Amino acid sequence: MKKQTWLWILAAVITLAAAIYQRTTGPTYSKKVDFQLRGQTITAELPRSSTSSDSCRVELNIPAHIPAEIYYKRYPTDDPWSKQQFRKNQDGQVAALPPQPPAGKIKYYIRIRSNPRQIFLARHKPIILRYKGEVATAILIPHVLLMFSAMLFSTVAGLFALTKRPNYRLYGIITLALLVVGGGIFGPLMQYQAFGDAWTGIPFGWDLTDNKTLVAFLGWLTAVVSNRKKYRPRDYIIAAVLLLAVYSIPHSLMGSEYDYSQGEVTTGMIRAFVPF
Repeated sequence: MKKQTWLWILAAVITLAAAIYQRTTGPTYSKKVDFQLRGQTITAELPRSSTSSDSCRVELNIPAHIPAEIYYKRYPTDDPWSKQQFRKNQDGQVAALPPQPPAGKIKYYIRIRSNPRQIFLARHKPIILRYKGEVATAILIPHVLLMFSAMLFSTVAGLFALTKRPNYRLYGIITLALLVVGGGIFGPLMQYQAFGDAWTGIPFGWDLTDNKTLVAFLGWLTAVVSNRKKYRPRDYIIAAVLLLAVYSIPHSLMGSEYDYSQGEVTTGMIRAFVPF
């Protein structure tokens, strides 16, 4: 097999590993909590993201006759804790947390009363649940595909530059184009639909998702420009490593947050009209 094919395979493995890492470390993915109930180990998947127009279902795979309660309040506020009883459903018990505005948050924990003891889930470190608006599939899917394609081509360009293959510059140009379209066009459109702001990174906020896209773009822009007239593979290697590094930051950290006291999202300031 040609060396070039092996480089593509290696780049694909690195990209897949990065995608899995993103999928499992971000603060919007369900939190798995294991607990012991009457001699059995039970796993609860506690949601950390929900659509703002709907109640958020929290399910427990426990017998219906065991009392369970969910305590919750808006975050970050000084609201008193509200309480709701879990009710029976087909697979166990379920509770429904109330809808919130896009970027609104609720924190919650659970109490299970299994006499003679009580079981608390996330009491000392409550789960933070963030709500978002509906994002059109026509925007979400291209954004995800373009951004991970950018990671793939970035890794290929870096590996080709590292092994001094003459066509490395082409893949850097493709990476830059993918970042412009995926991160510079579809990214803001998705952000606007989810939270009402097109851009929440520098200079308007500290959303790490937007800022890491900006850093990756600037890194690849610098590498492509510096290689226009001369071969500088080192710049491509640096840009590829930089993109992998910033993409290793868990998705949605320091994201948009609704300020209940002001009645608005506080991390972004661009609210240009978007016709959907």
